[in-house]
Amino acid sequence: MKQLFKYCLVMLTILASLSALSAQAAQESPVAVVKNSVDALMSKLENRRDYYNQHHNELKSLVNDTLDPIVDYHYISAGVMGKYFKAASPEQRSRFSDVFKQTLIDTYSNGLVTFDYETLRVLDEQSPQRYEDQANVQMEIIARNGQSYPVSFTLKQRQNGWKVINVVVNGINLGLTFRNQFDQAMRDNNRDFDRVISSWSPDVDLQEGGQDGQPQ
Repeated sequence: MKQLFKYCLVMLTILASLSALSAQAAQESPVAVVKNSVDALMSKLENRRDYYNQHHNELKSLVNDTLDPIVDYHYISAGVMGKYFKAASPEQRSRFSDVFKQTLIDTYSNGLVTFDYETLRVLDEQSPQRYEDQANVQMEIIARNGQSYPVSFTLKQRQNGWKVINVVVNGINLGLTFRNQFDQAMRDNNRDFDRVISSWSPDVDLQEGGQDGQPQ
């Protein structure tokens, strides 16, 4: 099993938890939103895992519906493009955002039915919120083999509620990791945006760990 799949299930489950109460997200704190929904959603997903394993198109639709209201794809994809963002055309920026989104959805769907988790919980001790419009939510996921994966979500408050803008899993800053991979792909392909976008396929090894979990 690829390590990226483990990350994907972690992220999907927590993001789905956030979306379960998306209507209240603008009124409640990010921590409250997660705490109020995570247990119910885990049970719902677990009970239908076998079904979704046989109905991948339905699973992808569920993932898309789950992530769309609470993930700021445009913000994240712009961060992944990094220093190349300004040089890209508006069409290339939009196309990469779509490709980036679809890549995540496809991988989350695979991870959802392959990673065997035991427990997912919001930590009792949370770091103080440094900014009024930005917060980190600390969680952990325990696999059935006993391995623990710490997870930190960075959320930013928009007019329509809190949106996820970055994730750190097992010490790996996903926004930074994807940005480095995009930069490497641009250098490997002579800064050909179209080629990089068409072949975009990020990968992460959670067992490496060790990166500082600062948001983008």
